[in-house]
Amino acid sequence: MPKARTFARRSTRPTTSSKCRSANGRTSWSITTRERLEVNDVPTPPSEGATTGSKRVVVFGGGTGISASLRGIKTHTNDLTAIVTVADDGGSSGRLRKDYHMLPPGDIRNCLVALSDGDPLLGDLFNYRFEDSILRGHSFGNLFLAVLTRLTGEFRAAVEQARRLLGVRGQVIPSTDTRVVLVASHPDGTRSTGEQCISKCGKPITAMELKPPPPPISDEIAGILAEADLVLLGPGSLFTSIIPNLLVPGMADAIEACPGLVVLVANLMTQPGETDGFDLRNHVRTLKELGGLERIDHVIVNTAPVATEVRDRYREAGAEILVIPEDTTELDGTPVVPADLVTLTDEGMLRHDHERLALALLQIVVRPREESGS
Repeated sequence: MPKARTFARRSTRPTTSSKCRSANGRTSWSITTRERLEVNDVPTPPSEGATTGSKRVVVFGGGTGISASLRGIKTHTNDLTAIVTVADDGGSSGRLRKDYHMLPPGDIRNCLVALSDGDPLLGDLFNYRFEDSILRGHSFGNLFLAVLTRLTGEFRAAVEQARRLLGVRGQVIPSTDTRVVLVASHPDGTRSTGEQCISKCGKPITAMELKPPPPPISDEIAGILAEADLVLLGPGSLFTSIIPNLLVPGMADAIEACPGLVVLVANLMTQPGETDGFDLRNHVRTLKELGGLERIDHVIVNTAPVATEVRDRYREAGAEILVIPEDTTELDGTPVVPADLVTLTDEGMLRHDHERLALALLQIVVRPREESGS
């Protein structure tokens, strides 16, 4: 059985590349496997009918970032699985985790709502957050999952019941059923324990691990990845939402061995306290080095401009637009796919537009055969 691993930084070796091959030499769908995709004989733009159809899509992440991937891709596939980190220890999730000795429900709740095809009122209900009394800070959905966990005796059973109630399209699975804590090591020899502490420490991170070491990935997750046609990583917090999933023993290996594409959705902004000063190259290399994931077939990045007043407001909060080196078409052999992905919420927050993100993914998956040179 695989042993728990602690991943530390290592040097990045130069790799050879071509326009159509990833760093590990795997050929992407756009080159060799168009016959696997359910597309019309007459090529059409992705926005005019392209779809992944019955292809199996797996999305990794946590927090609110993963919602963009799920909302966008759920209408383009009949087989979608979200694999979600369970290392959250802050806010409502942290309180319920501590008080009821359960897995933190918040990130799972976000995914359930994002994938819901039920009455929109149910989604609003699950996301409703109490603002006063002893329930202050709790969301209804988190409390609902906590009660269901007590009634069913298992968190996974509670998630399944909530999935049915919300009419969820696809599956939502914790990356591990163990109540793990995320631990980060720093260059000065100190360590930060817990997501909340890590996000606030403001120190460079040289290694990460889960405590206690969880068992190897479940047969269920291993089986899903063994048949995956597309694996998406992010968007989301690099150190506290994406990498924790990869630290489960066997997870990175299973992703690397999957038969489909592995795609990273780059964040729009740096994250204060975690990725200060990071550019796109730092993000990709850190994911490979600390997450133990050597294989990334494509990176999708936003290249749409952001209004100066919005940039200034984020800068005041310690965040910067993620820098993408000019004319970048690949990073260490990994193709970079530019797209107009940014949208502004009613509250003035930058987010990935889930429909545009879905189209960007489809442009990778469903690409005219002539681009392969065949």
